[in-house]
Amino acid sequence: MKILMVHPHDMFSQAEPWTTRIRNIAKQFKQNNHEVKVVYFPLLNRGNGQSFYSDGIEFIPLSREVGKGNFLKNIRFFIKESKSVDIIHFQKCFHYAALPALIGGFINKKPLHYDWDDWELKIFYYSPRQPWLVGIFIHMLERFIPLLCDTISVSSLRLKQECLNYGIKENRIFMAPVGADLDLFHPRISPVRIRERYNIDTPLVSYIGQLHGGQYAEQFIKAAKIVLNSHENITFMVVGGGYRLEELKKLAGALDINERIIFTDAVVHKEVPLYMAAADIAIACFEDNDITRCKSPLKIAEYMSCGKPIVASNVGEVNTMLGGAGVLTEPDNPEDLARGIIKLLGDEPLRKRLSVKARQRAEEIYNWENTARNLIKAYVLAVDKV
Repeated sequence: MKILMVHPHDMFSQAEPWTTRIRNIAKQFKQNNHEVKVVYFPLLNRGNGQSFYSDGIEFIPLSREVGKGNFLKNIRFFIKESKSVDIIHFQKCFHYAALPALIGGFINKKPLHYDWDDWELKIFYYSPRQPWLVGIFIHMLERFIPLLCDTISVSSLRLKQECLNYGIKENRIFMAPVGADLDLFHPRISPVRIRERYNIDTPLVSYIGQLHGGQYAEQFIKAAKIVLNSHENITFMVVGGGYRLEELKKLAGALDINERIIFTDAVVHKEVPLYMAAADIAIACFEDNDITRCKSPLKIAEYMSCGKPIVASNVGEVNTMLGGAGVLTEPDNPEDLARGIIKLLGDEPLRKRLSVKARQRAEEIYNWENTARNLIKAYVLAVDKV
């Protein structure tokens, strides 16, 4: 099958790491002998349409520059490019990528697949002082794009319910939660390198992830303070970067736990498994809101693939993903999160059982190969429909 995949962000920038999903799915398609082209939109408007290959996949950068001229140029590109493909797959509802892809597909009568992995409108409004006109535009796109596509994949039951509420037939909706690269994230990685780098000789409890809007690392820091009140010989680590990093450091200072919590700032993706390997307990804490109810959190899939004992907030897809392979705590409750951490710190046999079960869950369900298989089923239905 010839697949044209479209993502509105920069596939090769650490500033936009959420492209992990489409890159891994494209990799799986290539390994299964599908022909894959990935159109993406670099930061700083450096997209010139000149393709190149990476890992056998053709990547084509286009400009996200605002303006009628560039928008029409991208439409012409998709009209030309979509003529020779079997299906157009696009992720997220950003107008500069989604609308030209839709127009190209309609003109050439190509099947369209929408991969809905986050509720973009809710994420947009999570950040303060956002322009209300932009919010209305995002709402319109996210509301109507699923109706214009032949098939839809969703990362959560909540997003599936939204599709059903829109009137989309259930047989057109396919579950496609996040996965992990089972070879990159695995339990055999040595913890020594990171522990020596930071001179860690105590049990290590880690939060790994972006520190942008819609992330909840402040709960982890507050829980760390509670745990350290009764367990002094513990090290905590926040792995990741983002605009909230300085705010979180100030919180740790206000709680007087600077000496027991390490902030790494952003790390390159290839080193993330090393940081996971160093952790004795991995944390995935969330609030209960529309954003988190829609997610299948990537960090949980990767924690499980590394065989980590996990403490996670019971919201959205988290319980389904863990399937008993972790300790569930109440969302937005640092006290309960601390109780979960203390429970695992004091029970090594439980940590070992959860570690084994976590890896099994990743191998059976939460890996990119399984996600790609579900998407191919959606593509086949879309192609047959057209």
